[in-house]
Amino acid sequence: MGPEFNMNCISGLGARSLSSALAGKRRWALFLALIAVAACDVESSESADTRAARDYDAHYSVKVIPEESSVEVLLEIRQSRHLLRELTFTSLPDALSDYSGNGELQVSNGTLRWLPPAKGGTLRWRVHVAHRRGKDTYDAWLGPAWGIFRAEDIIPRARTRALKGSTSNTTLSFDLPRGWSTVTEYSGISDPIRVKRPGRRFDQPTGWIAVGDIGVRREKIAGIRVAVAGPQGHAVRRMDMLALLNWTLPELVTLLPQPVPRLTIVSAGKPMWRGGLSAPASLYLHADRPLISENATSPLMHEVVHTALSIRTIEGADWIAEGLAEYYSLELLKRGGAISTRRYGIAIADQADWAKQADTLCGATSTGATTALAVTVFHALNKEIEDRTGGASDLDELLRQVLVGTDPTDLAKLKAVAADIIGSPSDVLHIDKLPGCPKITPGNHSS
Repeated sequence: MGPEFNMNCISGLGARSLSSALAGKRRWALFLALIAVAACDVESSESADTRAARDYDAHYSVKVIPEESSVEVLLEIRQSRHLLRELTFTSLPDALSDYSGNGELQVSNGTLRWLPPAKGGTLRWRVHVAHRRGKDTYDAWLGPAWGIFRAEDIIPRARTRALKGSTSNTTLSFDLPRGWSTVTEYSGISDPIRVKRPGRRFDQPTGWIAVGDIGVRREKIAGIRVAVAGPQGHAVRRMDMLALLNWTLPELVTLLPQPVPRLTIVSAGKPMWRGGLSAPASLYLHADRPLISENATSPLMHEVVHTALSIRTIEGADWIAEGLAEYYSLELLKRGGAISTRRYGIAIADQADWAKQADTLCGATSTGATTALAVTVFHALNKEIEDRTGGASDLDELLRQVLVGTDPTDLAKLKAVAADIIGSPSDVLHIDKLPGCPKITPGNHSS
């Protein structure tokens, strides 16, 4: 395809001016008109070339080796000029080994520093995937028939130094044993998989990955493309999960300023850890976990809310993320009709009883009792907002405002947003009612 001409620039000359130049005998005027057209085209092409020259390609190729419970990762950088200057992995886990690459490679004190050649290069490493979480259970696994792990387990998070304004075009592909397939949080239509993380200049794959002899069920619910995947032969309730999500995801979408376009759920039985873990646009849930427990809480919806909200908190504020996930998992079950209003009330009362076992709210991590206490706080805060605004607002509005921006969430932020909605400080969030939480002093937003 030939170069595109800037038609706006041509039209800017004016049809009458060109006509006069062509009709007259003044060849000099025609010459100047043609130069003007050519100059417009050069400017447009140079502008496009400049934009394209600020991008470089980063391709991750993952070779799965089940007999060794390991993967080999190849990162290939392709660039027209020296855009990506340096890539650094810090706090390298012991599971990573066998680093090699062209250019300059430095490994010391748990840090890998790579300076790729000016035109790009390759960096390789190997990862032992299986990772214990408990005595005989794993939160990452790769065996003879299947594997479940996160992209972060095999691709360390990296810091980069690059020419100002340059960004990566990142792709991902898998080299699998014969008969194996894979499911990630990304669309499986493109090959290789395109990886895009808004707001980042160097995109790295994230989220849960399932590989092997796996079964998958897919459905589009409330505009969200959902995939539920797990190894064949395991008691993964794919259709049950989709049924529950058909009740709840439409309600979740109304809460969010910007819903996730995709949701990938991976599940398996032994030897995986008997719990649930969320990641960007994806989550893991053990196959034996109930979708709705006897106390009306839902391990599945708890992780779904975590994934959708993606709330980052400061140290000591884990109760905020965990409490919102558990509170809204109950709310979504009620709003979607999965549980009755009466059952919802019983569940909130059960949470209040459990909360009596919590000694503190603002601990390093949120225990079950701490999360129950957080649920009671948010339930009371919702009622306070409704009462003091005459029903004009509720906790949903507070949640939406908390989700705006990228700053971590803490108690000070909750207090500020609640006060803005109510018109005065919240009684529920008074420090005397939040055991173990530090007082917020003027000028110290996070204390």
